[in-house]
This record gives sequence, structure tokens and C-alpha cells, in this order.
Amino acid sequence: MTHDLPPPTLVQDARGFERLLQHLERAHEVAVDTEADSFFSYREKVCLIQVTAGDEDFLVDPLAGFDIGALGRVLADPRKLKVFHDGEYDILILKRDYRFEFQNLFDTRVAAATLGTQTPGLATVLRDHFGIELDKSMQRSNWSERPLSDKQIRYARLDTHFLLPLMREQQPKLEASRRAMIVEGECRRLEQLRPPEVSFDPDDYVKVKGARLLDPMERQVLRELFVLRDGLAKAADQPPFRIMNPETLIELARVQPRHRGELARVRGFTPKQIARMGDLVLDTIARARELGPLRRFPAPKNKDGTLDMNEEQAELHERLKEWRKNAAATDFGIDSAYLLNRHVLARLAKERPTTAEGVARIEGLHAWQADRYAEAIANVIRRFEGEVRSGSWTPRRRRGPRGRVDESAAGD
Repeated sequence: MTHDLPPPTLVQDARGFERLLQHLERAHEVAVDTEADSFFSYREKVCLIQVTAGDEDFLVDPLAGFDIGALGRVLADPRKLKVFHDGEYDILILKRDYRFEFQNLFDTRVAAATLGTQTPGLATVLRDHFGIELDKSMQRSNWSERPLSDKQIRYARLDTHFLLPLMREQQPKLEASRRAMIVEGECRRLEQLRPPEVSFDPDDYVKVKGARLLDPMERQVLRELFVLRDGLAKAADQPPFRIMNPETLIELARVQPRHRGELARVRGFTPKQIARMGDLVLDTIARARELGPLRRFPAPKNKDGTLDMNEEQAELHERLKEWRKNAAATDFGIDSAYLLNRHVLARLAKERPTTAEGVARIEGLHAWQADRYAEAIANVIRRFEGEVRSGSWTPRRRRGPRGRVDESAAGD
């Protein structure tokens, strides 16, 4: 099927961009995707914007030096439906880099998951619906290199070419199964996303796989190496994992070499790395030993509103999550996150409304969710409040965020 497609239009200058805008003026539905260079740059950037309208595919080159700001008018136009597949990352990076706003979105991945598809990734969905096989090797292509290869061009255009017919297949199925409101609610959430502030945090060393298995002295070494790696990555405009991969960081923290001979025996630390940064690594490890053991883990960051919960709120949050999981499975057979998102769940656990009316007033709860589930949610909360008042529920032990045992309080 794909070999019959006409070639996409490459938009590489202001004149070509103006022709694209004229084409989009006449369109009511527009499919959009992006490619970035997160595997090749310290801070990823938008390297390509794929646009399909009607039967025409366009590949917009934002690195070509012309102003693409006018595309924001299309994305914010409520009269035009913008179709993404798993669009959260694309929306966030376009908002961050270009301050674009979005109205009237439809996400075909969300729709696929809501309709019960167990593997709603684009490659699987395109294969199942259109018999198209995507070249997965292109997912980690360096999209900042120019000129784009023929292989990159073929791959990129397929990210949007079939989204409009896919959306047209999904919409009547959503209506027939009475699930359209789930996709509608999730797409409104995507429209309102705000890109987070991006800054380096030395305490993010705890996210390195294996960090929590290290002893206190090894943790300190890992933290200092983590800081060193970020500085080197920033200076080289490379992603940190290309400077030292996580497994090497952990191995260095465990072995703690004191000279180049020991450094050469560290698994995963190559001769090239020794030549380029061996002395810096040895100095960093020595400095970490001078600082001494790092006995406490940093407090986890608050991503979903659960960080500052007390014991009762954490317990109620767990019960609400269990209710959500059961309701999602029973009513729709979908991922529970689509039934009620985590931020709303956290607000419910903190505010603890015991009436359907109170539940319906929780920020972020959609009307269909209130109509269908407000009383059931209120019942969960009322039962828990009754246990607290009667004394039949008691704290099991001191907990940290989200009901976990507080690691920083435990002995090393």
C-alpha cells in the first residue's frame, strides 16, 4: 500500500511553509506528529513536524531557519480537529519550544486503548488496521542530521498519513460503545498540559537503576558521578547516557577505583572513556569519599499530589485506586488511568468528600464521571471515614509518601 503513495512535500523554506498554511486553511481535520533528537542531544529539540491534511503529507523542517510560529494558529483553532497518536510528548515539546496552544484534539492511541486494544502503539495499530509495517529502526534515528535520508522520509510520513482514516474508524465505535466521553475527557486534559521546568537535580541519582541497592558510601559516590556525568554531557551536547551508561555508574560506585589500573578493570568503562575522562572520574570518586556516606535518600518529588499525604489520606488513596481498578475492568475493560486520572484521585483522597455532590465538585472530575461514579466514590470515602471514627481502622506503621515505609527512617 505505501509504495503507491505520492512522495510527501518537504517544507524547508518560508515559501513552502506559506503554501502549507494555505492548504491547512481549507482543512477541517489535520494529523500531526513530531520527531526529536533526544538520543543525540543534551536537551532534545523538535527536528521535524509531520502534518497530514486531506490526502497530502507534509514534513516541516523547523531547523531550516524560517519562522514556523504561524502553525500555532492552526493548532489552536477550535474549528479544526487535530489528530495525534500518543500525543502527550508531542504536545509538551511543541508547547515548550514554540509556546503553541491546542484546542480540539483527538488522540488515536487513547481511542484504541479505550476500545480495548491491549497494545495501542502506532506500529501495532497501523499493522492491525491497514497492514502497514513501520520500520522500528527509525525510532532512534538522528532526526537533527541533514539532509534527511529517504528511509527517514518514508518512515516520518507514515506517522500521520493513516491517522485521519484511523480516527474515522474509531469515532463510530466509540459512540456505539458509549466510550466517546472517555476519549473526550483525556483529550481535554492533553490540551491543558503545561511543560515542566527542565533543570538538573543532583538528587535524581536515585532514579538510576540499582541506586537503592547501594550502601551509604556507594550512594555518595554515585551522586557525585551523576553530577560529573551531567556536566560532561551538557558541555558535549550529548545525552548523559552516551557519556556513561547507568550500569557503568553503578559499577564505578561499587568498585570505587583509586587509580587508572583499577579503573581499567571496571566493567563497562572503556579505554576510550579512560583516556577522555579517567582522571575526572578518579578525582570525583576521591571527593565523594572525602564527603563521606550519604545516609538518607532524598525525598521523592510530588508528581501526582500524593507526596504530602498523611497516613489516613494515603490509605484512602489506596482504596480509591483499588475501586478505580475494579470499576475500569468491570465497566470498560480499559486501563484504569482513563477512568479517573491520578491527580483527581489524589484530590479525592485529600478532600474526602462524603456526598455525591461533594465528589462532583472536585477539580478535574468530568461530568460523565460524576454522573456515573460520584455516589460510588462517596461510598468508598464514607466507609473509610466510618472506620476511622469507630477506631476499627488504625495505622499499621509509620509510612512515607504513598503509604510506603519511610526508607529514610530505616537504619542503614
